[in-house]
Amino acid sequence: MATRVKLDEIIEGLEFQSDESSSFLNKKTGEVVLITDEELNAAEENEPVEDFPDWQQDQVKIAKEIIAETGDYISLPTKFDIHEYSIMEGFCTSLDKQEIGDILCELINSSGAFRRFKDAIHEYDIADEWYSHRNNAIKEIAIEWCQENGIEFDDR
Repeated sequence: MATRVKLDEIIEGLEFQSDESSSFLNKKTGEVVLITDEELNAAEENEPVEDFPDWQQDQVKIAKEIIAETGDYISLPTKFDIHEYSIMEGFCTSLDKQEIGDILCELINSSGAFRRFKDAIHEYDIADEWYSHRNNAIKEIAIEWCQENGIEFDDR
């Protein structure tokens, strides 16, 4: 029987990723782990685990399992797969007040888009609406990913 995962853990794994780290699901245990590029590089170079501080040794061991492609780990969508810009566009077009949506759409169409967007949602007092929209979009991405990969999940 397949391990059921908690959807919240998948969502957390999606949100904690960065340019220097990636999240993976252990299909046997249902655990989501965040692995840094440093740890993945160490695994690829087959560096001894003992060369790392105690707190990092388990992560390097997991990275070695991931690199070995045992089939136990599967990569979660990266931040690039999530396309937060598209989520922002969707929010702009979903607003009841079209004039605010139009202003936000203009703001995200040039450099500094993320900063200006964040400033504007606070200025127009719609930050709660944005975070709700974003959280729902991330949740949908997590659900679709689970379904595409045959991962059973609990949405509680």
